[in-house]
Amino acid sequence: MADRLTIEGDWRRVSPKYLGVELVSSIVGALVLCGVTVPFIVLGTWFGWPALGLAAVIGVVLVVLAPRRVRSIGYQLRADDLVFRRGIMFHRVVAVPYGRMQLIDINRGPVARALGLAELKFVTAAAATGVSIPGLVDAEATALRDELVGLAESRRAGL
Repeated sequence: MADRLTIEGDWRRVSPKYLGVELVSSIVGALVLCGVTVPFIVLGTWFGWPALGLAAVIGVVLVVLAPRRVRSIGYQLRADDLVFRRGIMFHRVVAVPYGRMQLIDINRGPVARALGLAELKFVTAAAATGVSIPGLVDAEATALRDELVGLAESRRAGL
């Protein structure tokens, strides 16, 4: 039982190209946040410029932390489940038993598609699970999906 609870071992990481997706997302988010403050500056409210400064600082922090966020993402294929981790301050570690996987979906956003990347999403009976592995190379995502579908089918057959 103790062996099942350990998360030691070789973690597979996402593609380094995923940093581009995170940077674009951070920059767009920062620009939108700064854009929200513009009407307050135009209206001459006292908090317009401080709000813009705060939005800019938040944007810079998001961009600076993007490489670390990408490095924090990893997954392991263990004997009975897939373990996924992510997060810098708030670590999230989720174990998804193969027999509980109902749907494995591949998504590609516009920036990820341009970089040849995909995201693998898992749907289980528990709606709150919400596990997705971003930043996989297209071929790796397809191979992993096929492997996981096979594992899920064999585990469900044994139930």
